[in-house]
Amino acid sequence: MDCACSNFRSSSLLHQWRSPSPLPHRLLSSKLALLRVKRLNLAKHGRLVTRACGSDESSSVNGFNITPNKLFMQEAIGAEYGEGFETFRPDGPLKIDVDFLNDRLQEGFLKRIRYAMKPDEAYGLIFSFDNVVADTRALKLNAWMQLAAEEGKEIPKETDVQGQMLYAGADHVLHKLLLWDKAETELTRLALRFSQLYYDNLLRLSKPMEGLKEWLEAVSTARIPCAVVSCLDRRSMVKALERMGLEKYFQAIVTEEDGMDSIAHRFLSAAMKLDRKPSKCVVFEDEPRGITAAHNCTMMAVGLIGAHPAYDLVQADLAVASFNELSVINLRRLFANKGSTFMDLQKQIIEKSPPKRKLTIDTIF
Repeated sequence: MDCACSNFRSSSLLHQWRSPSPLPHRLLSSKLALLRVKRLNLAKHGRLVTRACGSDESSSVNGFNITPNKLFMQEAIGAEYGEGFETFRPDGPLKIDVDFLNDRLQEGFLKRIRYAMKPDEAYGLIFSFDNVVADTRALKLNAWMQLAAEEGKEIPKETDVQGQMLYAGADHVLHKLLLWDKAETELTRLALRFSQLYYDNLLRLSKPMEGLKEWLEAVSTARIPCAVVSCLDRRSMVKALERMGLEKYFQAIVTEEDGMDSIAHRFLSAAMKLDRKPSKCVVFEDEPRGITAAHNCTMMAVGLIGAHPAYDLVQADLAVASFNELSVINLRRLFANKGSTFMDLQKQIIEKSPPKRKLTIDTIF
């Protein structure tokens, strides 16, 4: 949050006071006492500025930091031209894109031998947390209804409006969809309260999507590594996975702390953590934007029908209504026809037919 609080944290008064020359003990004690008083006054002033900026102690729920602007904003798809993100190494920044990862994460000699014997282990599975691992649509809609009940308002009953409320940012919903005529500070308070209600509902979440646990057990038996991506903070994500009993199935987690700016960047970061080429990864998504991001990263995409109807997921390589419809053989079929020359235009070779033999009649005299 852009606020003046950081200026107070970095103030020179907070640094340890050093005397340029030896002083008597009493004088030193009085100086330190005066410094403590200044620190207390500064802390109080900092809390006042924090509250004025809209971040009070109420901005956390059970120790979880809440950033409502990041929770429900519509992320960019990313990697439209194969671009990636920038990471930092001891020798300087390193730009990572789709082609770079596909080249650097090539299997070595021993891995190629292993994957030849066990081809399923060469794949990597990436799951979106929202509406794929957990049904967060119900959590968000319930949070909006709770907020409306507290404020004495009503939620529109139109299906298309409620659908937009599930994917749009909290500020957009309050301004454009609900049309609650409030002051700017009041809208900020409502957005923060909505985030608190959502986190309260998230803390009570204990059931994954239907068939997910059985599917994860099957791919775990096949030794296929899995990752989960979300814009939630890491602590909330880990706690939610533990309550659903799924933490042991995921070898990698991509959360808000990873600092990814788009959906595609989250997928690329997950591929790096799984040590799998993007072209060998399968993304499980419920939204057309996520499927597009997966294809931009040269990944396969499996669409989960539910939040969007099947005709909105036609660009997915495979669309299913539930994880119960999947088997490991489906993963092999996704990559069965994939190759460097697959779907390339090729000239048809027309062979010349041999000349026909002429039948002759030999006459014997």
